[in-house]
Amino acid sequence: MTRFSLVRHGSYDLLDVALGGRAAHPLNATGRAEAARLAAALSGQAVVASPVRRAQETAQPIAAALGLVVETDPAFAEIDFAGWTGATFEALRAAPGWHDWNAFRSTARVPGGEAMLAVQARAVAAIARLAEAWPDAEVVVVSHGDVIKAILAHVLGAPLDLLRRIEVAPGSISRVALTAADARVLGVNLPPPP
Repeated sequence: MTRFSLVRHGSYDLLDVALGGRAAHPLNATGRAEAARLAAALSGQAVVASPVRRAQETAQPIAAALGLVVETDPAFAEIDFAGWTGATFEALRAAPGWHDWNAFRSTARVPGGEAMLAVQARAVAAIARLAEAWPDAEVVVVSHGDVIKAILAHVLGAPLDLLRRIEVAPGSISRVALTAADARVLGVNLPPPP
Protein backbone atom coordinates (compact mmCIF):
# COMPACT_ATOMS: atom_id res chain seq x y z
CA MET A 1 0.00 0.00 0.00
CA THR A 2 1.31 3.43 -0.96
CA ARG A 3 0.21 6.24 1.33
CA PHE A 4 0.06 9.74 -0.09
CA SER A 5 0.11 13.04 1.75
CA LEU A 6 -1.51 15.44 -0.72
CA VAL A 7 -0.34 18.88 0.35
CA ARG A 8 -1.82 22.10 -0.93
CA HIS A 9 0.84 24.77 -1.37
CA GLY A 10 1.11 27.49 1.25
CA SER A 11 -0.55 30.90 1.20
CA TYR A 12 0.46 33.68 -1.18
CA ASP A 13 -0.62 37.31 -1.38
CA LEU A 14 -3.31 37.06 -4.08
CA LEU A 15 -4.87 33.84 -2.74
CA ASP A 16 -8.28 35.30 -1.84
CA VAL A 17 -8.31 38.09 -4.42
CA ALA A 18 -7.42 36.70 -7.84
CA LEU A 19 -7.07 33.45 -9.74
CA GLY A 20 -3.38 32.57 -9.42
CA GLY A 21 -3.32 29.84 -12.03
CA ARG A 22 0.16 28.85 -13.14
CA ALA A 23 1.64 32.31 -12.53
CA ALA A 24 4.84 32.41 -10.48
CA HIS A 25 3.43 33.80 -7.24
CA PRO A 26 5.81 33.34 -4.29
CA LEU A 27 4.67 32.24 -0.86
CA ASN A 28 4.06 35.06 1.59
CA ALA A 29 5.16 35.00 5.26
CA THR A 30 2.11 32.92 6.21
CA GLY A 31 2.83 30.46 3.40
CA ARG A 32 6.48 30.11 4.44
CA ALA A 33 5.35 29.39 8.02
CA GLU A 34 2.88 26.80 6.70
CA ALA A 35 5.67 25.16 4.70
CA ALA A 36 7.91 25.04 7.78
CA ARG A 37 5.16 23.37 9.84
CA LEU A 38 4.57 20.86 7.04
CA ALA A 39 8.30 20.10 6.90
CA ALA A 40 8.29 19.33 10.61
CA ALA A 41 5.18 17.14 10.39
CA LEU A 42 5.56 15.02 7.26
CA SER A 43 7.51 11.86 6.57
CA GLY A 44 8.10 9.99 3.35
CA GLN A 45 10.43 8.39 0.88
CA ALA A 46 9.65 10.81 -1.96
CA VAL A 47 8.50 14.40 -2.40
CA VAL A 48 6.86 15.25 -5.73
CA ALA A 49 5.58 18.71 -6.62
CA SER A 50 3.85 20.78 -9.25
CA PRO A 51 6.27 22.93 -11.26
CA VAL A 52 4.39 26.09 -10.18
CA ARG A 53 6.54 28.32 -7.94
CA ARG A 54 4.31 28.32 -4.84
CA ALA A 55 4.16 24.51 -4.86
CA GLN A 56 7.94 24.26 -5.31
CA GLU A 57 8.51 26.72 -2.44
CA THR A 58 6.25 24.59 -0.22
CA ALA A 59 7.93 21.33 -1.26
CA GLN A 60 11.55 22.47 -0.80
CA PRO A 61 11.56 22.64 3.03
CA ILE A 62 9.65 19.34 3.23
CA ALA A 63 12.22 17.60 1.03
CA ALA A 64 15.12 19.22 2.88
CA ALA A 65 13.77 18.01 6.24
CA LEU A 66 13.56 14.48 4.83
CA GLY A 67 16.97 14.60 3.15
CA LEU A 68 15.37 14.31 -0.27
CA VAL A 69 15.28 16.23 -3.54
CA VAL A 70 11.96 17.50 -4.90
CA GLU A 71 10.83 15.62 -7.99
CA THR A 72 8.84 17.91 -10.30
CA ASP A 73 5.85 16.44 -12.13
CA PRO A 74 3.72 18.62 -14.45
CA ALA A 75 0.81 16.22 -13.90
CA PHE A 76 0.30 17.96 -10.54
CA ALA A 77 0.40 21.49 -12.03
CA GLU A 78 -2.40 23.94 -11.42
CA ILE A 79 -5.26 23.98 -13.90
CA ASP A 80 -4.46 25.91 -17.06
CA PHE A 81 -6.81 28.86 -16.55
CA ALA A 82 -5.64 30.52 -19.77
CA GLY A 83 -6.99 34.10 -19.97
CA TRP A 84 -8.58 33.87 -16.53
CA THR A 85 -5.14 33.72 -14.86
CA GLY A 86 -4.62 36.78 -12.70
CA ALA A 87 -8.23 37.98 -13.00
CA THR A 88 -9.91 39.01 -9.77
CA PHE A 89 -12.75 36.87 -8.53
CA GLU A 90 -14.97 39.95 -8.70
CA ALA A 91 -14.18 40.41 -12.41
CA LEU A 92 -14.61 36.69 -13.09
CA ARG A 93 -18.21 36.75 -11.84
CA ALA A 94 -19.14 38.50 -15.09
CA ALA A 95 -16.81 36.44 -17.31
CA PRO A 96 -18.42 34.13 -19.87
CA GLY A 97 -18.17 30.56 -18.65
CA TRP A 98 -17.27 31.34 -15.02
CA HIS A 99 -20.67 30.32 -13.65
CA ASP A 100 -20.69 27.12 -15.71
CA TRP A 101 -17.14 26.29 -14.59
CA ASN A 102 -18.16 26.51 -10.94
CA ALA A 103 -21.51 24.72 -11.37
CA PHE A 104 -20.64 22.00 -13.88
CA ARG A 105 -16.99 21.03 -13.52
CA SER A 106 -17.59 17.67 -15.17
CA THR A 107 -18.48 19.24 -18.51
CA ALA A 108 -17.29 22.86 -18.43
CA ARG A 109 -13.95 23.93 -19.81
CA VAL A 110 -11.97 27.05 -19.04
CA PRO A 111 -12.16 29.15 -22.24
CA GLY A 112 -8.88 28.40 -23.99
CA GLY A 113 -7.71 26.33 -21.03
CA GLU A 114 -8.25 22.93 -19.44
CA ALA A 115 -11.30 20.84 -18.68
CA MET A 116 -11.58 19.52 -15.13
CA LEU A 117 -11.87 15.95 -16.47
CA ALA A 118 -8.46 16.37 -18.11
CA VAL A 119 -6.98 17.71 -14.87
CA GLN A 120 -8.40 14.77 -12.94
CA ALA A 121 -7.15 12.26 -15.52
CA ARG A 122 -3.57 13.57 -15.45
CA ALA A 123 -3.41 13.79 -11.65
CA VAL A 124 -4.95 10.36 -11.01
CA ALA A 125 -2.66 8.77 -13.62
CA ALA A 126 0.34 10.36 -11.88
CA ILE A 127 -0.77 9.03 -8.48
CA ALA A 128 -1.10 5.55 -10.00
CA ARG A 129 2.41 5.80 -11.50
CA LEU A 130 3.84 6.88 -8.15
CA ALA A 131 2.07 3.99 -6.38
CA GLU A 132 3.77 1.57 -8.79
CA ALA A 133 7.16 3.24 -8.35
CA TRP A 134 6.86 3.47 -4.55
CA PRO A 135 4.96 0.40 -3.28
CA ASP A 136 4.60 0.26 0.50
CA ALA A 137 5.96 3.77 0.86
CA GLU A 138 4.96 7.23 2.02
CA VAL A 139 4.91 9.83 -0.77
CA VAL A 140 4.36 13.57 -0.33
CA VAL A 141 2.72 15.33 -3.29
CA VAL A 142 2.57 19.15 -3.24
CA SER A 143 -0.06 20.51 -5.59
CA HIS A 144 -3.04 22.86 -5.81
CA GLY A 145 -6.50 22.92 -4.28
CA ASP A 146 -8.60 21.83 -7.27
CA VAL A 147 -6.04 19.24 -8.37
CA ILE A 148 -6.10 17.65 -4.91
CA LYS A 149 -9.90 17.84 -4.84
CA ALA A 150 -10.01 16.06 -8.20
CA ILE A 151 -7.88 13.20 -6.82
CA LEU A 152 -10.06 12.99 -3.70
CA ALA A 153 -13.24 12.99 -5.81
CA HIS A 154 -11.88 10.13 -7.89
CA VAL A 155 -11.02 8.01 -4.84
CA LEU A 156 -14.40 8.80 -3.25
CA GLY A 157 -16.32 8.13 -6.47
CA ALA A 158 -17.80 11.63 -6.24
CA PRO A 159 -18.81 13.61 -9.34
CA LEU A 160 -16.66 16.60 -10.25
CA ASP A 161 -19.78 18.80 -10.16
CA LEU A 162 -19.67 18.50 -6.35
CA LEU A 163 -15.99 19.46 -6.08
CA ARG A 164 -16.75 22.69 -4.23
CA ARG A 165 -18.07 20.63 -1.30
CA ILE A 166 -14.53 19.47 -0.51
CA GLU A 167 -12.38 21.92 1.44
CA VAL A 168 -8.63 21.90 0.82
CA ALA A 169 -7.07 24.92 2.54
CA PRO A 170 -3.59 26.33 1.85
CA GLY A 171 -0.94 24.37 3.74
CA SER A 172 -3.33 21.49 4.46
CA ILE A 173 -2.74 17.76 4.12
CA SER A 174 -5.19 15.28 2.63
CA ARG A 175 -4.27 11.60 2.82
CA VAL A 176 -5.09 8.73 0.47
CA ALA A 177 -3.84 5.15 0.27
CA LEU A 178 -3.60 3.05 -2.90
CA THR A 179 -3.09 -0.62 -3.55
CA ALA A 180 -3.39 -2.45 -6.86
CA ALA A 181 -7.01 -3.28 -6.01
CA ASP A 182 -8.21 -0.50 -3.72
CA ALA A 183 -8.02 3.19 -2.89
CA ARG A 184 -9.08 4.92 0.31
CA VAL A 185 -9.32 8.47 1.60
CA LEU A 186 -7.70 8.58 5.04
CA GLY A 187 -8.14 12.30 5.80
CA VAL A 188 -9.09 15.59 4.19
CA ASN A 189 -7.93 19.15 4.83
CA LEU A 190 -5.83 18.28 7.88
CA PRO A 191 -3.72 21.10 9.29
CA PRO A 192 -0.10 20.35 10.16
CA PRO A 193 0.61 20.39 13.88
CA PRO A 194 1.41 23.93 15.16
